[in-house]
Amino acid sequence: MLKHIVMFRLKEFAEGCSKAENTAKLKTLLGFLKDKISEVRYLEVGINQGRSESASDIVLYSEFEGMQGLEVYRKHPEHAKVVDFIGKVCTERRVVDYETSGD
Repeated sequence: MLKHIVMFRLKEFAEGCSKAENTAKLKTLLGFLKDKISEVRYLEVGINQGRSESASDIVLYSEFEGMQGLEVYRKHPEHAKVVDFIGKVCTERRVVDYETSGD
C-alpha cells in the first residue's frame, strides 16, 4: 500500500476569493478525485482547525496499491485540473509518499 500525503498553504486572496473560500473549493475539488480516478483506494481531505503558525491550511491523505497507481493518478486529466487550481491559490505544498505493508 502506498500512502500519499500532501499539505497545502494557501494565499490570503487569490482567484477573486478569500483563503477560506479557496480552501473550501480545494477540499471539494480534491474530494471529487476519488470518484473520478479508479486507482485511488482511499482519499480524505481535511481543513486545519488549529492555530499554530507552522500549520498548513488543508491536507490530502490518499492511498494507492503502489507507486504505479499514484503515477496514473498524477497524470490523470482530472487531477491536472486540480493541480492548475492549486498553482493559482497555494503558496506552499509539502508531499510525503511512503509504502506500508497494508495494515
